[in-house]
Amino acid sequence: MNSSSSVSVLRLASAGAALLMTVAAGPLAAQAPAQGARFGWVNSQLIIRQVPGYAAAESTLNNEIAEFREEVQRMQTGLDSMIRAFDQQQIALSPTSRQAKQREIQETQQRLEQRYSELQTQAAERERELVAPLEERVKGVIEGLRAERNLLFIFDVGAPGNNIVAADRSLDLTAVVVQRLQGQ
Repeated sequence: MNSSSSVSVLRLASAGAALLMTVAAGPLAAQAPAQGARFGWVNSQLIIRQVPGYAAAESTLNNEIAEFREEVQRMQTGLDSMIRAFDQQQIALSPTSRQAKQREIQETQQRLEQRYSELQTQAAERERELVAPLEERVKGVIEGLRAERNLLFIFDVGAPGNNIVAADRSLDLTAVVVQRLQGQ
């Protein structure tokens, strides 16, 4: 996990959901042409980075991930030392001792891989723990804005896999969402 992607961004609409909403919006929008646009869009990647508390959450997560990396690096260094020592000694070892050392190296490698997997899971859980409250605040503001403006849909152009390739900038609600979040 690199630091630029250490904190996930809000995922308000998947590609499938965006496609479904686009198809569903066609007949609904045709029923109310006099009311103007009944949808808007936001860029969640821009919003989440400006939510009060995001920088602290990102910093906390980055510090914890750095500790995880240090632990894995220490374990890797120990394994590398064990392998170098084995390489230097293997000629002098009996076949039984050589097999025992190889098993020890394999077990150490497995422990390292297991711990790495545990730390990845722990980092992902911690990321969700830190980001979920921020995402809930963002969702609340977006839902409030949707209801207030009587919008049918608000698309997220910043979501991974979205299919929106062009959008009318006058329908961009990102700045309004950020302003409301910063005012909370």
